[in-house]
Amino acid sequence: MRVLMLSWEYPPVVVGGLGRHVHALARHLAAQGHEVVVLCRQAGGTDASTHPGTDAVADGVRLVRAAEDPPHLTFEHDLVAWTLAMGHAMLRAGYRLLREWCPDVVHAHDWLVTHPAIALADACSVPLVATVHATEAGRHGGWLSQSHNRQIHSVEWWLAQRADALITCSAAMRDEVSALFELPPERITVLHNGIEPRTWEVPEHAVAAARAGRGRSPLLLHFGRLEFEKGVQDLLAALPLIRQRHRGTELVIAGRGSYQSRLRERADELGVSARFAGNLPDTDLAALLAAADAVVLPSRYEPFGVVALEAAAAGTPLVASTAGGLGELVVDGRTGVTFPPAAPERLADAVSRVLADPAAARIRARRAKSRLRNDFDWHTIAAGTAAVYAAAVPGAHPALARPKIATGNVLDRR
Repeated sequence: MRVLMLSWEYPPVVVGGLGRHVHALARHLAAQGHEVVVLCRQAGGTDASTHPGTDAVADGVRLVRAAEDPPHLTFEHDLVAWTLAMGHAMLRAGYRLLREWCPDVVHAHDWLVTHPAIALADACSVPLVATVHATEAGRHGGWLSQSHNRQIHSVEWWLAQRADALITCSAAMRDEVSALFELPPERITVLHNGIEPRTWEVPEHAVAAARAGRGRSPLLLHFGRLEFEKGVQDLLAALPLIRQRHRGTELVIAGRGSYQSRLRERADELGVSARFAGNLPDTDLAALLAAADAVVLPSRYEPFGVVALEAAAAGTPLVASTAGGLGELVVDGRTGVTFPPAAPERLADAVSRVLADPAAARIRARRAKSRLRNDFDWHTIAAGTAAVYAAAVPGAHPALARPKIATGNVLDRR
């Protein structure tokens, strides 16, 4: 099949896990014989004079990057306007593409590419497939209190209603999308994110270097985007109790995000020390992963949790909340230890359970790693995605009214 994917991030333009997901999926679809074109953007803050649009092939995937237009818009301060401008640039690049190439299916990744994806699918009269990687309501605990929250939610609703087939990365996300956008769950296909474990294997001397100077003191690691929904504030709150039980425990927090400064303030308020390492090169992160006694993922909201797979690939014991997709990825007592989200005392208990019995923790880590080959293999995920493409049929798509948005918690089903 000829596949046109649209994504607002694609390496080296990476904001979170979505960019890595689209990159891996596109490469594996191409390896399976499909003709894949990815339509994406140049880095934010650039323009057409410094970073013009490009059209090139890499790893078997044709990559069309749209340059940013002249208006002074930034993602941080003009989110919806910036997104519309990006969509307009992508749409013009897409129409130029259609002069000599037309897809059999259009695949949109998240709400930010809704406008160009719908327009291009309409122009080609082909099915529109959408993967919902997360929702605005989910990221904010069910509350859509600000105007931009409601705007984003309504675009997500439009994409979900307009798509001829929907994909989510976990059963928890399927249930969330079904409830939020009033869709029957059987319309939604669950295809997990994948991982390529070999990229996380590191030599023993690199692991030893990462642990140098720490002696036998426990080393805990959290890595990923530093946002409120990732729950790192709960890990900081649990740290005094963890250190009472396991003296000298060190916590390293790797990554950056909009909540980073507040987390530093929270650590000062609690009187706890943690090392904020920022974004680490892949080789350094892999070594730190392999050196850690446990990776702790205290998410309050987590559509999937690819970091859990990365920890498993490194063979590191995993302590994770049961939020969203993490509750499906980490089996308590078998592939890791789990705890309820937003519960620092339960988090401390789970960490203590790992640190108190390293032998059992290593057994769980080995089980988690062995599971990757079967349950999270990109070849299988790509084949499943192609099956969704093949089954998708373009619908009639009547005109849609604006969705009604509840004033209360839209995820509260009581």
